[in-house]
Amino acid sequence: MNELRQKCEKIIGDLRAETTSLRTGRATPALVEDIAVEAYGSLQSIKALGAISTPEPRQVLIQPWDKTVIPAIEKAIRASPLGVNPVVDGNGIRIALPTLTEERKRDLIKVLREKIEEARIHVRRIRDEAMKAIEGREKAKEISEDQRFREKQETEKAVTEYNQKIEEIAKAKEGEIMAG
Repeated sequence: MNELRQKCEKIIGDLRAETTSLRTGRATPALVEDIAVEAYGSLQSIKALGAISTPEPRQVLIQPWDKTVIPAIEKAIRASPLGVNPVVDGNGIRIALPTLTEERKRDLIKVLREKIEEARIHVRRIRDEAMKAIEGREKAKEISEDQRFREKQETEKAVTEYNQKIEEIAKAKEGEIMAG
């Protein structure tokens, strides 16, 4: 049971991380922090190269600690799937986020639904593994039939709980996208 919960919590955490990188109408450092930048001879994330802030609701400001990496960060942002144009201003990079079109919102919701379905599939896989383990323990006479029944019920209850969490994340993110 503990292993099942740990695996499901990891899935929920990963899903939250993936959905924060989906662009809504509002600026957030999560949009750019994990973009890979070719700097100092290796790939590094933007968050490792400088400070990221959101001075305005539709603007992200990146202030690299080393000004020589500004062109590399700008290039990485332009190449990213964000679809924005960074503007270099002295010792930082500003990204203005345009309002989302209805078509772009639909595309983002489609991507969100794919990520949600992947998370559900992972939870189902974990449930199947747990059920097989319970069956195996009963066959090996480690647990009784009653114990098997109880453990299966607990597993189903936990899986339902995690599927509800996934659904809550989906509704919240879909609302953010449509509001943006």
